[in-house]
Amino acid sequence: MLEGVNVALGVTGSIAAVKTVELAHELRRQGATVRGVMTDSARGIVHPWAVEFATENEVVTEITGSVEHVDLCGYDGWADVFLVAPATANTVGKIAGAVDDTPVTTCATTALGADTPLVIAPAMHEPMYDHPGVLEAIETVEGWGVDFVEPRIEEGKAKIASEEAIVCDVARAAGDRPLEGDRIVVTSGATSEPIDPVRVITNRSSGKMGRAVAKACYVRGADVTLVHDGPDVPYAETRHVESAREMIASAREACADADALVSAAAIGDYTVDASDEKIRSGRELTLELEPTPKLIDEMRSQYPELAIVGFKTETSGDEDAMIEQARRTLERANLAFVVANDASVMGAETTTALLVHASDAARYEGTKAGLGGEIADSIATVLGSDRAAK
Repeated sequence: MLEGVNVALGVTGSIAAVKTVELAHELRRQGATVRGVMTDSARGIVHPWAVEFATENEVVTEITGSVEHVDLCGYDGWADVFLVAPATANTVGKIAGAVDDTPVTTCATTALGADTPLVIAPAMHEPMYDHPGVLEAIETVEGWGVDFVEPRIEEGKAKIASEEAIVCDVARAAGDRPLEGDRIVVTSGATSEPIDPVRVITNRSSGKMGRAVAKACYVRGADVTLVHDGPDVPYAETRHVESAREMIASAREACADADALVSAAAIGDYTVDASDEKIRSGRELTLELEPTPKLIDEMRSQYPELAIVGFKTETSGDEDAMIEQARRTLERANLAFVVANDASVMGAETTTALLVHASDAARYEGTKAGLGGEIADSIATVLGSDRAAK
């Protein structure tokens, strides 16, 4: 996600600085090169040697005649993005007021002046976060184009955001945003149909592919809505559903102002008339299965002009047959393109897939995160072509 990206990591005197080492490791795991910048207060919480160890680079702890702030964040500076994590109330206020009395605030002022992307992850006690001056400072700095990674409000504290959230916002700030201003709806994972209050019919989908697409679209600038039976994610508005009908209803509502829909969910093909009481075990039972509506058909009927990406899962292992089935779906529902894959990849971190368009098909083999990026790029191309045609 951050391959080839240079991240200057500013660390200030919040107790959340103890998470800096792991954050630096995660940035590097995602491909970034990291250099640390620390305030005196931060050095009282985490030793610069720890940050040096985590980044494998020397840490800036003071601004000297070598003008480290310009070297890192100035015009043609080393950093592609300056990340302040954690950022205290004190630091946020100073950045808003162009007060440069620490290495971190001096780098922030330089970054803002040089138009180097700046990402801030605040961390402080909740009453400090609610202070009118802090909120005003955040609003001011956001107005300058700075990205704030919202903290988690827990136990009376505005705790630093998760590593996943911070990494996503750094990638979004540092990269191109071909989906800027677009709204993308992604359905993901399995649905479940109740048999009785304790039993359901479901499938093996893990939702990894759908979440990868949602994340990739967010990193490329989109506003994303994720419809799934899973937890909240930091890169999308999450809508929680269980059954196929709930997913279709939620997707229909979400698509009212959407530019594209990615139907990555493995929606159950059948439902049953559920029992209000638990069905007792130990006896033969026959379930009468009823087909569920097809989400892409429902969305196409409701939104004739919406760009829709479909997924087609097969078990034959025959790529020619997969392409043929994908094209049938593409033509029936007038889809932008279809992602075809084999059921064997369900739950795995890697995948093999075919991106099937009307006139060609491209094969992908690699991680689901990588495929998510390919799909997001294809969506950007489709939406760009649609706008050009209009």
